Amino acid sequence: MKYRLGIDVGGTNTDAVIIDEYDAIIAEHKTATTPDISMGVEDVIGKILADSQVSPLDIKHVMLGTTHATNAIIERKNLSRVGVIRISGPSGHGIPPFTAWPEDLSHVVSAGYSIVQGGYEYDGTPLALFDENEFYSAASKVLDNGAEALVLSCAFSPVNNEAERRAYEILQEMTANNFPITLSHEIGSIGLLERENAAILNAAISTLTGQAYGLFNKSIKNNGIIAELFIAQNDGTLMSVEYAKKYPVLTIASGPTNSLRGAAFLSGIKDAVVVDIGGTTTDIGVLRNGFPRESNTTIDLCGVRTNFRMPDLISIGLGGGSVVNTNTDPIQIGPQSVGFHIISKALIFGGSTITATDIAVKNGFIDLGSQTGKDFKFLSSTDARQAGSVIRRMIENGIDSIKTSAEDIPVILVGGGSIILQKELRGASKVITPEHFGVANAIGAAIAQVSGNIDGIFDVTQKGREKVIEEIKEKAAAEAVKAGAERHSVTIVEIDEIPLAYLPSNAVRFRVKAVGDLKHH
Repeated sequence: MKYRLGIDVGGTNTDAVIIDEYDAIIAEHKTATTPDISMGVEDVIGKILADSQVSPLDIKHVMLGTTHATNAIIERKNLSRVGVIRISGPSGHGIPPFTAWPEDLSHVVSAGYSIVQGGYEYDGTPLALFDENEFYSAASKVLDNGAEALVLSCAFSPVNNEAERRAYEILQEMTANNFPITLSHEIGSIGLLERENAAILNAAISTLTGQAYGLFNKSIKNNGIIAELFIAQNDGTLMSVEYAKKYPVLTIASGPTNSLRGAAFLSGIKDAVVVDIGGTTTDIGVLRNGFPRESNTTIDLCGVRTNFRMPDLISIGLGGGSVVNTNTDPIQIGPQSVGFHIISKALIFGGSTITATDIAVKNGFIDLGSQTGKDFKFLSSTDARQAGSVIRRMIENGIDSIKTSAEDIPVILVGGGSIILQKELRGASKVITPEHFGVANAIGAAIAQVSGNIDGIFDVTQKGREKVIEEIKEKAAAEAVKAGAERHSVTIVEIDEIPLAYLPSNAVRFRVKAVGDLKHH
């Protein structure tokens, strides 16, 4: 029998599941996330192998989702200093790189920038000629300033990437092998500043995440597993470690998307709202055809405006460990949380802090811990009912905010913290809590496929709409294969077509996603 091992590293817990080749869930395990997350990964692998009695040699694929990249940006730790070379002069001098960044983040990340001649119109025609000698001088200046990674950004490079490609070739000649270089057209979509910002964040975490993936591989091998490691990305699919090293920013928000994919798998429902309640936060997203709906808006990531692919999510400070203040009117729930300290701080575990889980126990939603402690007895039934109503309203408001119509829609509850919620919600046609709901995130990683995405503006006048769509679908399929998919299994699961009426000619923005099964080695 062949097995897949799915792992999801969250802020509170590290979850793992083993699934067989018929998609049956063989074992699940949950352990507290460690400060050195690779140690927690090694620990949870050892325990789930022991529980399941599955031989390490029978694990054929390992899929991992992690918050490592997000945490590094939030905490401003272990980030590389990034130099930016923007190819967009003379038009691109108005707003320089790193403008409007949080000062503490730009201070850590910025290694300076240069702006050189070049760039394109919306249809790919040159704005100005790319001067290779000028570029060489600009790149030398940025490298001399101590840059540990580089970003190339160019006006409308998602439409025409020729200048970025040529600049990349020059930089490869100037730098050592494997020097981190990010091309903006491979990260973000239309919109120079936001795309450039996304590329800078990608470059800033490239060295850190590359080292982390090496440690994860070591944790896997230390448990006797020789299978290849794949990394979960934020559209609910996977990428190879080599691909992830190049595009680590695509792992940001992979945890919630794993939960959405896991919810679809466990419930059998492909179109629904998913409410993923953890120990500290609740993420609410939408399933469309079994995959997370992507955001069409500019994403604010740790104070930086970006436009790369991200799931459409609403996050609220509510979880099983959320601190409840019964002395306010109305009662305040969160955003502070006791996190993984719930097993010592919550009233039902002998602590003195009222948590959302204590409220659920008092209201009779669940039977957990001990209800005999003196502090638990002082929690009044009236306060518990009121707090329960606040929790329900917080979730209902989140569901209303993410829905695109007033119609009721199925709601799937997942995550260990979903025990705090009643199973009746306004705006929900039905509320489903599937079996194995507590490890939906790890299940989402274990069942994930590999994807390829194309997002750009195309002129359909000359070739015609059908021909252009076919070419884009082929490019998306090729990207999926590059990321580790079996070519014969690749299918197109999403095509978005957005006419851009304010541009001359017949310009259309297309977003196409292809998915396929993992290659077997």
